[in-house]
Amino acid sequence: MEKTGFNYTYSAKEQDEVKRIREKYADKQENKMEQLRRLDQKVTQKGTMMAIIIGVIGTLIMGVGMCCTLVWQGVWFVAGIIIGLLGMAVLGIAYPVYLNITKKEREKYGPEILRLADELMK
Repeated sequence: MEKTGFNYTYSAKEQDEVKRIREKYADKQENKMEQLRRLDQKVTQKGTMMAIIIGVIGTLIMGVGMCCTLVWQGVWFVAGIIIGLLGMAVLGIAYPVYLNITKKEREKYGPEILRLADELMK
């Protein structure tokens, strides 16, 4: 008499590995929550990058002014103060630029973000 039956062994480790491998090759379909997070990040990303760039430039200009006053002194002292103040002015512009760009991006992506948020809250 021949025995027929079903033999099944389950291994959570193997299943997890199979899932990880499968996820590498499966088409990525973004769910609504991921879309909402991506759009929210996109709103501030451009403004942040511009503020960082302006801040670095302002810091470098201020550093040149400090070098003029502290290292080279003499004739460069007054010029160093002026250059340093110019660097501070550039630094002072960074935050308003961030706010302006972020405001424009919110206007651009706001309706889509609100639509996705409303769908997720239902």
